[in-house]
Amino acid sequence: FPSSEHAYVAFKTLDPEVRKHIATLATPSEAKRFGRTLKLRPNWETLRIKAMRKVTVAKYTQNPDLANLLLATNPKYLEETNNWGDEFWGATFKEGRGTVGKNWLGVILMSVRDQLRIRELKVILKD
Repeated sequence: FPSSEHAYVAFKTLDPEVRKHIATLATPSEAKRFGRTLKLRPNWETLRIKAMRKVTVAKYTQNPDLANLLLATNPKYLEETNNWGDEFWGATFKEGRGTVGKNWLGVILMSVRDQLRIRELKVILKD
């Protein structure tokens, strides 16, 4: 897939023809918009975190430059702060309450960062 957004949207369906179509969409934004029109696969609500984790692992293990950028954030807490109200993948600022949300994308990024650090340590220790 041309982007992680394309790959994530493709996880929403089991139809191979729809997945092929998603791969042809011009931009991540177009893929995201298309994803909102899909009939979701069974159990999507329970699978979406696992799908995002798989996509995120692929993104950072296949792109060393991105992996290095993610590793450079250690030990910072990562939060997908947004102003569009996504309190599942990120967190939104609420007056008087601060930042509110589950921040699943941030949690996944920190987990992948830890996984990359462990791989890095194994290479160092092996030498």
